[in-house]
Amino acid sequence: MLLLSATRLLGRGKTLLRDPIKRICANMSFTSRSGKRLRVLVDMDGVLADFEGGFLKKYRARYPTEPYITLEDRRGFWVSTQYGQLRSDLCEKAISIWESKGFFIDLDPLPGGVEAVKEMAEMNDTDVFICTSPIKHYKHCPHEKYAWVEKHLGRDFLEQVILTRDKTLITGDLLIDDKPDILGVEPNPAWEHILFSACHNKHLPLSLPQRRLLSWSDDWRAILDSKRQ
Repeated sequence: MLLLSATRLLGRGKTLLRDPIKRICANMSFTSRSGKRLRVLVDMDGVLADFEGGFLKKYRARYPTEPYITLEDRRGFWVSTQYGQLRSDLCEKAISIWESKGFFIDLDPLPGGVEAVKEMAEMNDTDVFICTSPIKHYKHCPHEKYAWVEKHLGRDFLEQVILTRDKTLITGDLLIDDKPDILGVEPNPAWEHILFSACHNKHLPLSLPQRRLLSWSDDWRAILDSKRQ
């Protein structure tokens, strides 16, 4: 009966029970027996989706006569802050780009990211979640983030999406994220933050023991393996 009420989700030997309470209990039970299950949280914008490239393309198309910042000159996580330093009114113009309909769904995948996440999801004893923060102007963003995941990772992966403004509250072993400083209510998050290299953070030195993932062609498998030891 249990086999008839379950469907495959992600990876070898992973099933998704239709009853969410049974699914949670089953996962907890399996984890406690194996003692080595890994939970990987993967950011979306700047890690899987090319936020910076998508922004620059649409900004230049909408404001062709305005000054812009090349990807090589990007510094600091907040795009709008750097544009505001260039000229005060450019801050709001920058924000208007990602608040517009179609911005998030139109973002191109970063090279190798989708393939890496799919491979992670196929690994034994590994749970992968897309952990992403929606913008406060929520008219389009949350829907388009889900639509992007379905478009590039498949409908089943919608079960693995976590939308949160505070990632410190989410439990995991690893968080792969391009934001250098991830702060929130929890001062000591459960996860290890792996800094994913992006145009805005490549110049920043790491504070040991923090680790960096240069791109999806870097050895992300070794990082996962290190957390199993």
